[in-house]
Amino acid sequence: EMLRLLKYHEFKGVYHVLHGSISPLNDIGPDNLTIKELLARLNEESVKEVIMATNPTVEGDATALYISKLLKPLGVKVTRLAYGIPVGGDLEYADEYTLAKALEGRNEI
Repeated sequence: EMLRLLKYHEFKGVYHVLHGSISPLNDIGPDNLTIKELLARLNEESVKEVIMATNPTVEGDATALYISKLLKPLGVKVTRLAYGIPVGGDLEYADEYTLAKALEGRNEI
C-alpha cells in the first residue's frame, strides 16, 4: 500500500511500515508488527500526527485502534485514511459496510 501512496506524491511526511495487522485468528499480535519501532521513532522525533493507512478490515480497524490508544498519552494526533465509495464507483455495487463508512466520512460541500 505504501507504494501506491508514493506514486501520487500527495503525502510529504515520513512513512513507517507495520508489516501487517493484528490478527489473533492468525496468531499475529502487536509484538509481531513494528509497533515498538514506531514508538521509538516517535520518542526520538517531533511528530504532530500519525496517519493510519490500514486496510478497512476488522484486523486493520483493530490495529489502528490499538496504536491510537498507545499514542494518545503522547499527545500525537492519530488519524486514519478515509474510505468508502471510490471515485468513478457505482453506488449500486457498493456493499453495506462500504456505504456505512462512506456516510461516516462524508464532507460538507
